[in-house]
Amino acid sequence: MKRPAVLVLGPHRAAVSGVSTHVNTLLASGLAEDFLLIHFQLGSEGLKESRAGQVARLAASPFRLAAAILKRGVAIVHINSSLNARAYWRDLAHMLVAKACGARVLFQVHGGKLPADFCRNNRLLAALLRRTLRLPDAIVVLSSIELEAYQRFARREQVVALPNGIDCLPYASILRERPDPAGALRLAYVGRLAREKGLYELLTGLKLAHAAGVRARLVIAGSGPEEEGLRRFVAAAGIGHAVSFAGPVCGAGKSALFAQSDLFVLPSHAEGLPYALLESMAAGVPAIVTRVGAIPEVVFEGVHGLFVPLHDPEAIARAIATLDADRELLAQMSAACRKRIAASYSAERLADDVRRLYADLFAGKHADALH
Repeated sequence: MKRPAVLVLGPHRAAVSGVSTHVNTLLASGLAEDFLLIHFQLGSEGLKESRAGQVARLAASPFRLAAAILKRGVAIVHINSSLNARAYWRDLAHMLVAKACGARVLFQVHGGKLPADFCRNNRLLAALLRRTLRLPDAIVVLSSIELEAYQRFARREQVVALPNGIDCLPYASILRERPDPAGALRLAYVGRLAREKGLYELLTGLKLAHAAGVRARLVIAGSGPEEEGLRRFVAAAGIGHAVSFAGPVCGAGKSALFAQSDLFVLPSHAEGLPYALLESMAAGVPAIVTRVGAIPEVVFEGVHGLFVPLHDPEAIARAIATLDADRELLAQMSAACRKRIAASYSAERLADDVRRLYADLFAGKHADALH
């Protein structure tokens, strides 16, 4: 039997981002046994292009999408997006094209603002957003908080909370040694080097922890617009001996970093459900995190890590000191992290959930075709 075709929209597959990780996870999963998955590139991540090239790509993208749908007989268009101004207007055009071509649309939101926050009391924008959120045949969000917010705002039931999932196998093989009480605490950050990730607060917290007598080292892995600013900050703060920049890491390099880390630190100002957090926990690395996005649904306080308030370097310093002083608790958290991810955030679970969504959407499209 011919597999129904699904266009999966997202960044370049080589891009270093949570959405590209999600897209790659889907394309490599067992979903391909039941559906013909076709990647369609959106966004500038992973591309080197001029401003003119970017404008030309954006202008052509809806037409390319229409051609791909009609040529391949696509049944479902799976748009992976986030609720920010740039992504919203771009993906609204793709949503309208997909619907005009007769495809079912699955709109998956990977973070950004909640709908009410996105509109900022602008009634015209709120009315437009509410209307456009009724265009997709289903909306997928990452957490129960987002689920409630979207259902309340859009006034529709076709919103589903579907957490991310990862391939646990590369991390399950990592052998973890009990943290050495006499050794320096090994911290890691993996992700985009951007101000909203809370990296300046993290570095300030590290400096405060050092001033309090805590020995800790931090590896920052990733790239982004704040890299040079962060390097200058490290030098000015006098903590260059305790901070290293590893550049982007993936695959075996990421596994090796997590194998050599005691704590993952992500004091972000806003998140969806970070893949780096899931991966670090799968490797048995507890976390210091903020209560943003879906993170509180993954991390339980005192079980898988510690929470700190937003924009609070002092709290980060205290959390580092707390776990530095209690290596037994750190070891217990490590084991709990691995169990948590294997039980609820595996790629197999993600594929099963998406398979059911696709099947429902395809059944609805097939029923429409019979009338």
